Amino acid sequence: MQNAVVNGKSYDELIIDWFEEMNWEEVNAVSQKWLKDHNFLTSRMSGLTRVSDSSLSIEPMEEAK
Repeated sequence: MQNAVVNGKSYDELIIDWFEEMNWEEVNAVSQKWLKDHNFLTSRMSGLTRVSDSSLSIEPMEEAK
């Protein structure tokens, strides 16, 4: 996220890693909501009131050996 405001404090950039087991259908559902809902992040994150730009990267986790 770029130019985010969280609890009244401004941040130039925020990077959030989300480590959760999800199947493909769940990943697809989240990515579709991200694309369609302009307020996807601010409606789900406590204290986040503004984001000027955001991107979503989905990368597979490496299997633990």
